[in-house]
Amino acid sequence: MRPKLDRFQPYAFTLLRIMAGFLFSLHGVQKLFGLLGARMTPPPFTLLWTAGVLEAIGGALIVAGLFTRPVAFVLSGEMAAAYFRSHAPRGFWPIMNAGELAALYSFVFLYFVFAGAGPWSLDRLLRKRS
Repeated sequence: MRPKLDRFQPYAFTLLRIMAGFLFSLHGVQKLFGLLGARMTPPPFTLLWTAGVLEAIGGALIVAGLFTRPVAFVLSGEMAAAYFRSHAPRGFWPIMNAGELAALYSFVFLYFVFAGAGPWSLDRLLRKRS
C-alpha cells in the first residue's frame, strides 16, 4: 500500500502548501481590512499593520507557489518573532500561552523553505519555461 501512497506525496504536499497559505492569508486580511471577526484595524506602518501585509501578500504568494522559498523564509521568521514577542512572555508551553498556531506556522513555513513549492506551483511553471 505504501508505494501507491508514495506517488501522491508531492500532490499532498502541494495541498498542504495551498491550504497553509490560504489560511495564513486570512489572518492578514483580518488585520488589514477589519474583516472576518476583527474588532479593529491597525494604523498604517505599525508593527501589526506590517504583519498584516506580510500575512496577506505572503499567504497569497504561498498559495500560488510563487517565490515560495524566500517568502516562506520571511513568513517563518515573522511567526517566530510573533511567538517570542507576543506568546512566550505569557508562559513556556505554547498550548498555555496561545502560541501554538504561531509556532506551527513558523515550522510549516520553515519546511517550505527546504521543500520548495511542489508540482502545482508558479515556481515550477516558471522554472520549466527558463
